[in-house]
Amino acid sequence: MATSWQATLAAGKVLVIDGGMGTELQRRGVPMDEVAWSGTAVLSHPEVVRAVHEDYIRAGADVIITNTFGSTRQMLGGAGFGAQVEEVHRRAVALAKEARAATIDRVAIAGSLSPSPPGFDRHAYPPPGEELAVYLESAQLLANSGVDLIALEMLEDTTHAPLAMRAALETGLPVWLGVSSRRVDGRIVRFSESASEVLLADVLDVLVPMGPDVVTIMHSEIDAVSETLTLIRDRWDGPVGVYPESGYFTKPNWNFVDVIPPDDLAREARGWIDDGARVVGGCCGTGPEHIRALRSTMDTWNAGR
Repeated sequence: MATSWQATLAAGKVLVIDGGMGTELQRRGVPMDEVAWSGTAVLSHPEVVRAVHEDYIRAGADVIITNTFGSTRQMLGGAGFGAQVEEVHRRAVALAKEARAATIDRVAIAGSLSPSPPGFDRHAYPPPGEELAVYLESAQLLANSGVDLIALEMLEDTTHAPLAMRAALETGLPVWLGVSSRRVDGRIVRFSESASEVLLADVLDVLVPMGPDVVTIMHSEIDAVSETLTLIRDRWDGPVGVYPESGYFTKPNWNFVDVIPPDDLAREARGWIDDGARVVGGCCGTGPEHIRALRSTMDTWNAGR
């Protein structure tokens, strides 16, 4: 079970992962926290978290991602839940396992880990001497709780992202390196806005040599994916994945405006597969219907392999 996703990639076939978790929770009525976003939902609305996992599995996901994007100590602590960091991680993994047990046992569970700061405030990171310990704590909690791999998400700089990468690698589990991008003035830069744009190529030059198992383009603008794939392929010959966002964020909520229709996402994904991607899914704004469309398209593609 834990290696079925690796066997799929080794066979040259396409792996389908799930869609957005936090935005799907919001769509189902779960309030988002101003600081930790969806990180506290495993405590307040566990049954909804489990149901979202189950719906993604039934839609055809081979891999589901835990609701721990906003669960590091720096995120939960900023929201007043610092004493519950361990509980949140263990509960998040348990809910994913419960969903797997209720549906399809072959599905792999990826533990989400992001170096995003509290409230997405770039000035709110912990002191440099403490930050690595924050990511090590989350990575080990995910590993000890039984995830099959670590999915690093929204790595987009050369200061904080390498620390998260180090923490994930120390677990000994497979690591997916997830970078986020957008196009600004003809350049591919990190997704998050900043005073001085950070070129994604510079981020990849630091992170890719650290040795991930898969490199993914996640929570990225769809119109930046093809160029980002080229940047990755210039530096990496291993498996590449794409799970973009659609809509836009106004803290703490997602705005489901102009979200790409499921069939259109599947059509875009077919082009990414032609360009070498072997993992596809969705991030913020996408839901089970998007994964169902991807599953259908990728089943057709895989049948020809």
